[in-house]
Amino acid sequence: MGELQGKILKGIGGFYYIDTPEGEIECRARGIFRKENITPLVGDNVKIKLNQDGKTGVISEILPRENSLIRPPVANISQIAAVIAVENPKPNLQVLDKLICCAENLGIKVLICINKSDLGDCSLYENIYKNAGFDVVTFSAKQEDISTLLPYLEGETTAFAGNSGVGKSSIINLILGEEIFETGEVSEKAERGKHTTRHSELRKLENSGYIIDTPGFTSFELQDITASELSSTFREFEQYQGMCKFPDCTHRVEKGCAVLEALPLGKIAPSRHESYLALYETLKNIKQWETKK
Repeated sequence: MGELQGKILKGIGGFYYIDTPEGEIECRARGIFRKENITPLVGDNVKIKLNQDGKTGVISEILPRENSLIRPPVANISQIAAVIAVENPKPNLQVLDKLICCAENLGIKVLICINKSDLGDCSLYENIYKNAGFDVVTFSAKQEDISTLLPYLEGETTAFAGNSGVGKSSIINLILGEEIFETGEVSEKAERGKHTTRHSELRKLENSGYIIDTPGFTSFELQDITASELSSTFREFEQYQGMCKFPDCTHRVEKGCAVLEALPLGKIAPSRHESYLALYETLKNIKQWETKK
């Protein structure tokens, strides 16, 4: 039996579909993975042994991961395309900033995608995130113009994340040129869409990249980070490192805090600092709860 190396594109009902130099191969996982409590993830690079038919196989080894997410369960993501809509629904910047913190903590590149540019002015959100040091692209999937997005996908394994209704599925369908994912309409009353993506799936692109559709980024969780480490995931805070009056400054209320002094000067967006404060409280409360246990 031959051996091949490839990447898991999707997993359904105990079967895994692997992208290999020989094409897509349907595989089962070795029983030892279950005994060792190891679950193959979409995005995993694996070695497989072909069965005698040469068309199916068995995952024999999972290669070391660059990173992995708990929810959604995916591995080896090199870039997260964080999608917001300028309107319908209005952006929740705290949720977006939480996603950015998760990615920064894991060393994953972040691309800010502003969809539905036909519905309003995108400049406010462009300025916030460009000034914070992120690549930002704006487009309208409804008008079928995503030409500004495509160059950023080359050679990357990109996870598209965003609240329901922001247009992730429409964007991915345009990228692939076919109706891969069902799209949902946005409720005018609730301003949120139906969850339409059933499972995470990696799709191979012509430009040597992959894309993956995830559930809404509200499901991303801060992993292995403490309140005291949080500021390191806000890249616009970095230039003020070591400039605060107190070495253990939390950048919240302290006198002589360089970050707080930068706020009224417009060097840090108020919304970004508000997100920092909210996330700090969340992480602090988690630590206190764990200590009480």
